[in-house]
Amino acid sequence: MRIGLLTEGGYPYVGGEGGVWCDRLVRGLDRHEFDVYAFSTGQAQEDAGWVELPPQVRRVRTAPLWAAEEDGVVHGRRARRRFTEHYGELAAALCTAAEAGTAERPRAAEKPGAAGKPGTAEADRFANALHGLAELARDEGGLVAALHSEQAVRALERACRAPGARRAAREARVPDLLTVAGHLERALRPLSLDWYEEDGLGAVDLCHAASGGIAALPGLLARHFFGVPLVVTEYGVRLRTHYLTRPEASPAVRSLLAAFHGLLTAETYRAASYLVPGNAHARRWQERCGADRAKLRTIHPGLDATPFARVGEDRRSEEREKGEKRGERADLERRERRERAEPHTLVWLGRVEPAKDLVSLLHAFAEVRAAEPGTRLRIVGRPSGPEGEAYLGHCRALAAQLFPDEADGPHAVGRNPVSFEEPGGPGAETTADVHAGGTVTVLSSVVEGFPAGLIEAMFCGRATVSTDVGAVVEVIGGTGLVVPPRNPRALAEACVSLLRDPERRARLGAAARARALELFSIEQNVAAFRGLYLETVARTPARRPVLGGAGDPQPFAAPAEAHVPGHWTEPTPRAVPTWAVETPEPVTETVR
Repeated sequence: MRIGLLTEGGYPYVGGEGGVWCDRLVRGLDRHEFDVYAFSTGQAQEDAGWVELPPQVRRVRTAPLWAAEEDGVVHGRRARRRFTEHYGELAAALCTAAEAGTAERPRAAEKPGAAGKPGTAEADRFANALHGLAELARDEGGLVAALHSEQAVRALERACRAPGARRAAREARVPDLLTVAGHLERALRPLSLDWYEEDGLGAVDLCHAASGGIAALPGLLARHFFGVPLVVTEYGVRLRTHYLTRPEASPAVRSLLAAFHGLLTAETYRAASYLVPGNAHARRWQERCGADRAKLRTIHPGLDATPFARVGEDRRSEEREKGEKRGERADLERRERRERAEPHTLVWLGRVEPAKDLVSLLHAFAEVRAAEPGTRLRIVGRPSGPEGEAYLGHCRALAAQLFPDEADGPHAVGRNPVSFEEPGGPGAETTADVHAGGTVTVLSSVVEGFPAGLIEAMFCGRATVSTDVGAVVEVIGGTGLVVPPRNPRALAEACVSLLRDPERRARLGAAARARALELFSIEQNVAAFRGLYLETVARTPARRPVLGGAGDPQPFAAPAEAHVPGHWTEPTPRAVPTWAVETPEPVTETVR
């Protein structure tokens, strides 16, 4: 099978979002071929290069979303008229679409569905306009100049001033219109690409978008032009992200952009053969945004459990015997001395940023120290950008203030029971070593998607205390303690209860490891996508029939086993009975 993998700011770029699971998926499905169509999000990402690609990746085509390359296409009068018509229809759909959470009552003709789901009229209007613009770009060679033109801004202004437009759209001023037109230009850049040809996306058997939003737009066009089925994976719903961004923008800008992304999401959900949420939290959001439940297939992300196997087994006697044979006895003794010297250690591991709420964790640890004076807290992680750097400095100062008797000074950590470490430092060579040196792993976030760090602790067989955010409850499933977010007292009480009960820690850790191996391994992820690919293609009509000599279609001309390596695919002629061999009649050729 030939898969067209669609990404935005991810695979195959180094450090791209979602690149790890895409790489594991591609390597796990080595029987299939992959064509990667990737959008880059910045010059720094392109300069960083690609990850090492496996041989099953046959082709990679990239396009920048952060810069528009001039295509030199000049539209004639007829093309400009077509552009004005389709762009005006798209803008009119944005101005009249029912907005999620709005108090404005929709008109009876709109018939909106679930919360956040646009009405049928606006959805059809948006889809027709989008396909019309795509066909125009394919016929003329691009839309770069047209989307930048004053013609686009005037069409948007007419839609905002037309009767029936929502109040927020009517209140849009010239700066708002320019902002919205600029965002639409960036979002519609994929329409001008040359990917939609028979030897491009038309040659794949299935398109798999690694996220919703702009990444799925080429898949929509491949389905429109060639009938290629589309599968969309969302570990974090992009529409939810757009609702939470741009708080400083004007109400008109927020309303129009939310309408655009809502209509694009609705069209993606309608056209996709299957939608793959990574957890129940994302699945609920997809249903709220209008996804059909019959199309939903939850597939949890897969993590590599191999690096955590040694810690997870927790068999020190066997480790000692193996260590003596391998010359690792000194390393094992050092680890055991460290664990004996630090019997009560809380471990937090992740990116340092305000969403992780380390402030509440530090206040909770103050109560833990009051109940269990010998307890330590290890915070292992790197700051995420300048905001993370500032937050880390604030947390260091807070730790020094909460434990003044143990710090060297008012602004220094010193011999503080709270240690701030970076991954790879002394005593934290690997993630497994970090979890091995702790008694309880803590997650204190107020915003969390799919907690991969929590699964790593489960692989290590560690008891956990987490806040009830995102997909935490779904991941834990009763194998750890869950408390409300922003509640330091509840967090402290849960930690103290586990620190004082080693048998309970052991039971929860063993159950957590068994659950993680069953649900969150690479093997289950790859197997689930393999079955979903086959199910999708099996339900899709053949798009390229094989024709016989007389031009008639030949059913079963390309059987499924033809793609499987083996002796039956070799060009060895089969033995044919003599009675079944046709003897051609001699042909007499007359030469004049």
